[in-house]
Amino acid sequence: MEIGSKIKSLRLKKGLTQEELGERTDLTKGHISQLERDLSSPSIETLFALLEVLGTTPKDFFDDSKKNLNVVYSDEDQTIFQDDDSKYSIRWLVPRSNENDMEPVYITFREKGEFKRFEPSLAETFIYVLKGKVKIEIGDRYYLASIGNAVYYDASEHHRLLNAFEGTTELLLVATESYL
Repeated sequence: MEIGSKIKSLRLKKGLTQEELGERTDLTKGHISQLERDLSSPSIETLFALLEVLGTTPKDFFDDSKKNLNVVYSDEDQTIFQDDDSKYSIRWLVPRSNENDMEPVYITFREKGEFKRFEPSLAETFIYVLKGKVKIEIGDRYYLASIGNAVYYDASEHHRLLNAFEGTTELLLVATESYL
């Protein structure tokens, strides 16, 4: 097990520099560097302090069963949900993506289709319109995006998506927090 690379990965996910992690754990930047390169092993006390600052538990830190070894996903791996009343279907492109930092989905709207209204959250959302036109409602503002347009917004206000095309609209949506 490479403890150092796991520490480095968690530090980078938290957006901390080696110096910042050192300040929060009373370690030097050099000591953090040595730990991350597996040139030194942390004491139990030091490891627990690091894990606390990095926002994980020893159990989760050492649990390799959660590590996803798959990189490429086929149609058989994907899940589809269709809502006939709201005239849309959603395809989860990565299994268990709601457990990850990003959740990529493929949404197809039939004519006059609309996606549910979402409550404000900490999520950030990216959309790429593959076909048709989508109306994005964010708070009391409205935006239109057509084929080839990219959309990026934080979800700090009520928001929802509607088909703004007289036909089928298809888009790729990636949210940073599970809320679909």
